[in-house]
Amino acid sequence: MLDIKFIRENADLVKEAARKKNITFDVAELITVDDSRRAILTEVETMRSKQNEIANAVPRAQNPEERERLIAESKSAKELLQQKESELNEVMKQWQGLMVQVPNVPDMSVPEGKEDSDNVELRTWGAIPQFNFTPKDHIELMQNLGMLDLERGTKVAGFRGYVLKGDGARLQFALWHFVQDYFLKKEGYTPMIVPSLIKRELLFGTGYLPQGEEDLYKTQDGDYLAGTAEVATMGYYMDEVLEKKDLPIKLLSFADSFRREAGSHGKDTKGILRVHEFYKIEQVVLCEASHTESVKYHEEVQANTEGIMQALGIPYHVVVNCGGDLGLGQVKKYDIEAWLPSENTYRETGSASYFHDFQTRRLNIRYRDDGKLKFVHSVNNTALSGRPLIMLVENFQQEDGSIVIPEVLRPYMGKDKIG
Repeated sequence: MLDIKFIRENADLVKEAARKKNITFDVAELITVDDSRRAILTEVETMRSKQNEIANAVPRAQNPEERERLIAESKSAKELLQQKESELNEVMKQWQGLMVQVPNVPDMSVPEGKEDSDNVELRTWGAIPQFNFTPKDHIELMQNLGMLDLERGTKVAGFRGYVLKGDGARLQFALWHFVQDYFLKKEGYTPMIVPSLIKRELLFGTGYLPQGEEDLYKTQDGDYLAGTAEVATMGYYMDEVLEKKDLPIKLLSFADSFRREAGSHGKDTKGILRVHEFYKIEQVVLCEASHTESVKYHEEVQANTEGIMQALGIPYHVVVNCGGDLGLGQVKKYDIEAWLPSENTYRETGSASYFHDFQTRRLNIRYRDDGKLKFVHSVNNTALSGRPLIMLVENFQQEDGSIVIPEVLRPYMGKDKIG
């Protein structure tokens, strides 16, 4: 959420942000509603002051007649105030509904574009494997080796259900352990296991609502299943005041994650590339309210994830997302896309974003800086999603259908090959 003062003073900038992000939003409508809100709020404050003045005068009345007059006047003032407060409540609902739709302003370096196909490649890493045989996809490889059961997964969980078993489960565990140990060598990252079942307000706070409602699972009690550990991790410090000396706060959070994949029913229906339930390890950094600091930690978390991919030996490229492929609150975002031999292309495995104070203003996460309260800035990036398992299996396959295990994972697997 942006500051209304900033929006009023930079209406053209916000309008341009909506255009660049390909988001429909009427800044002029918000300012008109805000004008009404401010005017009615002034009236309410004046009427409250007047009512308090009358109420305080009642005990000091000189005679019964004056006292009765003041009581009647106080009652009338109270009724008028209640009517005006009701009017203010209605305007506030309209105002708040518009405020949560205001897009954050993207960085000047964000390229123009309407969708992910307009994203711009920044760099590539690793040699794309050249097979002297026709490579198999992860489904055939993992089923042949007893690593994956899609049929029983569907029986248990329904559409897009799956079960990792045997060396499939061991390899996934190995990836989790490796990433955890990788971050033990990094300065200041605190590991966390966070809830997947979360309150609605956290999804508003992180910017996944109201736009992303259709992609979320909702319980009958009104709670939600989060699609990323980021949401609960950001909620950890909601409504708290931090100390500047404690910044930056670096967190590494693990959570079961859920996405309905609404609108993607015809995409990647086979295998485990696009599923409803998966596990994620997420980096979250809270830092000082400085663009320079945000950029610094954005690059840091990006370097961490690239370091993991390089250690695993999985070829990838990095793209900077165009305006139309940014979320409501993102200032800038990078995607890592790893090479998938069966499709002869790169596919996304994680995203690194920074938000300035968009999320923390909504979640009310502040810090003290020389006696002043400021909203912290937030940065996040995927450390490990479920997809690198797929890329690993396909990139390290052998002609006989076996899979060579990357050297960094062998201590966790106890062997150098699956097959």
